[in-house]
Amino acid sequence: MPLLPQPTLQTARLRLRPYVLGDAADVQRLAGDFAVADTTQNIPHPYSDGMAEAWIALHEDAYANDDTAVFAMVVRDDGADDDMSGTLIGSITLRLELDYRRAELGYWVGKPFWGHGYATEATRKLLSFGFDQLGLHRIHAAHLTRNPASGRVMQKAGMQFEGVRRGHALKHGIFEDVATYGILRTDSRAP
Repeated sequence: MPLLPQPTLQTARLRLRPYVLGDAADVQRLAGDFAVADTTQNIPHPYSDGMAEAWIALHEDAYANDDTAVFAMVVRDDGADDDMSGTLIGSITLRLELDYRRAELGYWVGKPFWGHGYATEATRKLLSFGFDQLGLHRIHAAHLTRNPASGRVMQKAGMQFEGVRRGHALKHGIFEDVATYGILRTDSRAP
């Protein structure tokens, strides 16, 4: 069962915190970029006005109901003590299935922040949170095969390639293959 309220997690460079409505403009700008939406399974394009606010409004209840833990991925300001300071760069999520002690990991990072290792850093922290705080046994993730950078993030975080689901995702009217990765609490690579 998740810890209430949803915690804020820290890494060397990042703060993973609950979203607030004040994040909506940044979410719309970053997730609304076609390059970001195009490489994910669930971000729509165009990202219309009001969509970010509606999405953020769902998070608190989803966490309280043991359904989903959604964290804003924020680059920490040096010297700032409060949980809200920093630059929002993306999102990372655990979709929980607590009856089975497993979760699905998902993330996106705004295009201006690609290539800096932020997704890997956040993924490692969320894997630790899932195993150590939520008592999960398994965490899995998937990416469109035409987005190999996402697979490299999963590999660097210690996840193991498990296979490809052919024609599994429908994106922009085209069926796409999806690569799957997983990690168990007992794996030697688990955080």
